[in-house]
Amino acid sequence: MQVGPDPSAGAMPGLPDELADRPERGEVQAPQESLSECLREASSFPQAALDRAQAWRESAQTDLEFAQSAHCLGLALVQLGRLDEARRAFEVGSGEAPADNLSYSARLAAMAGNAALAAGDVEGALPLLDRAGGQALAAGDGALAADLRVDLARVLVRVGREEDAALALGEAREADGDDAEAWLLSATLSRRLGRLGEAQAQIERAALLSPRDPQVGLEAGVIAAMSGRESDARASFGSVLDVAPGSREADRAQRYLDQLGPEEPELPEEDTFPE
Repeated sequence: MQVGPDPSAGAMPGLPDELADRPERGEVQAPQESLSECLREASSFPQAALDRAQAWRESAQTDLEFAQSAHCLGLALVQLGRLDEARRAFEVGSGEAPADNLSYSARLAAMAGNAALAAGDVEGALPLLDRAGGQALAAGDGALAADLRVDLARVLVRVGREEDAALALGEAREADGDDAEAWLLSATLSRRLGRLGEAQAQIERAALLSPRDPQVGLEAGVIAAMSGRESDARASFGSVLDVAPGSREADRAQRYLDQLGPEEPELPEEDTFPE
């Protein structure tokens, strides 16, 4: 059975065949399939999961079932390496999700964006990720909105839109003030933009939320060094060596310490130079 876009078919061009012909609700009576079972199958037997998802769409009767079947279909297509089709499946699923479940619609839109990224279509991913975050914000799902705005910011930085990325990270922090990653990435971006005062406040918040994260300690050290606070920089880099010995972050921290050179010892009070 052919699966995928068929330019000669003429119906809904650009959509996988499995999504082209959505039956009328109630046309076929069948028990609801389990999304979790379908997703598990997709991870190991993607072709079988694709067939399952197609059959599920033929028997689906509710918006949620249509969305979930598209979800499973998309994941099966990802596993099969058919990323453009997977993106379209996730987009369709996002549109089919129940109107009162914006969080699920947002997750599927984000999956479509990630499929576009995996296919190398960065520009195509941006509106999908933006829409996903907006839906999560509208749903009042702060944790999800923060995660999705962080994802958007990462992509915006990749395409050189750093100011837009800073705005996205601001929305992430507002959506979930306890998201340590949002504060860490905000500090990193602020530092790159030369806003060291903002970077310092943001890294302090990140350190409060995740005090043993070596990435936080590393960034705190870089900000301190760039601000001329060598002693604080040494302390932050040293903390990375303590909490994550042997890690990549520890290697970088040691390189930074080596760049700072040996610490000059403080002269005892009695040895200070006379006026």
